[in-house]
Amino acid sequence: MNINEKVGQLSQFGRSIYGGVESYYEDHYKEGKIGSYLGVTGANKTNMVQKNLMSETPHNIPAIFAYDVIHGYKTTFPTPLTQSFSWDTNVVRECASVSAKEAYAAGVKWTFAPMVDIARDPRWGRIMEGYGEDPYLCSEMAKAAVEGYQGDFIGQKDKVIACAKHFVTYGACIGGRDYNSADMSLQTLHDVYIPPFKAAFDAGAATCMAAFNDFNGVPCTCNKYLLKDVLRKQLGFDGVVISDAGAVVELIPHNVCDNVKDAVDLAFNAGIDIIMAFDPFNDNIPELVEEGRINIEDVDKAVERVLVIKELLGLFDDPFVEEEGEQCFFSPEHRAVARDSARRSVVLLKNEEKVLPIEKGAKIALIGPLAENKADVLGSWAGLCEPEKTITVMEGIAGAYGWEKVFYAKGCDIDSSDKSGFDEALHIAKQADVVILAVGESRDMSGEACCRSDLRLPGVQEELISKIAETGKPICAIVFAGRPIVMESWKDSVKSILFAGQTGTETGNAVADIISGEYNPSGRLTCTFPYSVGQIPIYYSALNTGRPALGKIRFEAKYMDAPIEPAYCFGYGLSYTEFEYSNLKLSKKEINKDEFLDISVNVKNIGEFDGEEVVQLYVRDLIGTSARPMKELKGFKKVFVKKGETVKVEFRLHALSLAFHNFDMEYVIEPGEFKIMIGKSSQDIVLEDNFYVKEGII
Repeated sequence: MNINEKVGQLSQFGRSIYGGVESYYEDHYKEGKIGSYLGVTGANKTNMVQKNLMSETPHNIPAIFAYDVIHGYKTTFPTPLTQSFSWDTNVVRECASVSAKEAYAAGVKWTFAPMVDIARDPRWGRIMEGYGEDPYLCSEMAKAAVEGYQGDFIGQKDKVIACAKHFVTYGACIGGRDYNSADMSLQTLHDVYIPPFKAAFDAGAATCMAAFNDFNGVPCTCNKYLLKDVLRKQLGFDGVVISDAGAVVELIPHNVCDNVKDAVDLAFNAGIDIIMAFDPFNDNIPELVEEGRINIEDVDKAVERVLVIKELLGLFDDPFVEEEGEQCFFSPEHRAVARDSARRSVVLLKNEEKVLPIEKGAKIALIGPLAENKADVLGSWAGLCEPEKTITVMEGIAGAYGWEKVFYAKGCDIDSSDKSGFDEALHIAKQADVVILAVGESRDMSGEACCRSDLRLPGVQEELISKIAETGKPICAIVFAGRPIVMESWKDSVKSILFAGQTGTETGNAVADIISGEYNPSGRLTCTFPYSVGQIPIYYSALNTGRPALGKIRFEAKYMDAPIEPAYCFGYGLSYTEFEYSNLKLSKKEINKDEFLDISVNVKNIGEFDGEEVVQLYVRDLIGTSARPMKELKGFKKVFVKKGETVKVEFRLHALSLAFHNFDMEYVIEPGEFKIMIGKSSQDIVLEDNFYVKEGII
């Protein structure tokens, strides 16, 4: 291969996800300047493009077709954040697996997922694309997603290669403003933001995407410390690294260079293998090699990584797909996965007077801009979804209770000042036994570049809730949103709140299953819901400070005009039943650095319904050379318990999971006393015990 053909393998082309004319760049074929495509999909189309490319390109090297298959290709599943509310890795794995099958059928062999960025600022629009605020839980979900997308090996039929993104700290953008700087200690980087990437790579993720943002002043796209020292050397990642869209050229406004040629020099020499997208590598790397600014050996290594992926995918043996495979789109089996994953992910935040479940025969007033909405409940990054195939909340509830029992009024739009629909909404509310309000965000209020400084319900939705509450009817509010919503102004005026997130194609059926009691809600929050925007950033695993807010003195770490506690904490969620915990047992009271501790607890269902409980294991290092978090999640189990029955839940805690980076950036397990906490949430700790690490490591 000559230098142009080599660099072509490192160049990605195609239609932007933001739109524009689709082009296949046929004028690049003869010189071999295309290695992969972005956004070119469909079995017939990818087969056609592949055939034409290979007929002209030197060495007949096939292209990889890539797409952002984030939570579905055609059949749309809950957004990743919503999936994480299930606290069930099987949900994440199955959603990724079915998404991969549909993408594969359409000729796509590479997805830019999962996003494993830790997100602790709900103003950031892309919080919906990841798995929340906690490194342990996010790591478990990252592993499951990679397994779902890639299967048992790269090249497995009906699977695609995964891409762990965005490396790294993209979710820590200052002010929750997309693309903004991330500035943090190396300890926080390595103990909080790196672990989910390590989990994805340990699970076999074939590719990695560099982040847009700068980390401590150096853009991630040209950050040698991150891409070489951490990614390649420390984590041992040997797969393909791709830039994010346009990020190489954007090094210019980052002010680390003033022209495209220098930007390419910086990015490639820092560790970027493939540029997304277009010609900057093609136009500049050959000349940079000639000038000695880029080593040809490094180009060869990057090309080898790309060709190995193509070989593992089987593209050299069979670069085409069977067009009849697309018949799997929206199949009953895929819809069943969508429905089950959605209902397992909905979180019951409040249920006073047992408003839910609603008995059959009740007259229901269904009100709100999300009730008959087929598009916005799908969420952002919904692949090539077909909103007309969505089951709406209205369709689901009417199907469960009978159309004659459900009265509908929109009330208002999602983001409008128009109140002309209030009167109709009030009229039907007065006729009903119970009111269901479907409120929330539109799908384009979260996702990339969709950051919000005000996390209250948009438009006049909060006024609509207040007006309906004046009727005195029991109200269940179902909130559809891609991020935590501030609910303080209205949550006391409703009896029940379901946070549905963004639930996908089977939204209506999933909601109806919960409303009717066919399914007992089991979701738990994976990100903290603030009382107000002024509390942000807020997360459960904070440090205690020297003056914790105990309410004893004036000079404490508190607010004058708001509580320090969130509205709803990490791990929180209710059920239609009640669970009682007892008999916490530790296998030993002392462990060494290379040992583990077995922990067990009994969980009894003392309520009226069968149900699932998420048993959460937290640990606190009581004394350390550095201040340690007040609690850290180290395990969780989601268990089904029939009413009246008891199950034994078991955990194994390895000493290595207690390690952290100290002030000198040494990775250590420090000897001393640790507290075990078993909780229903990060705030509702029901059982505790202590143990000791006798011998640590430095």
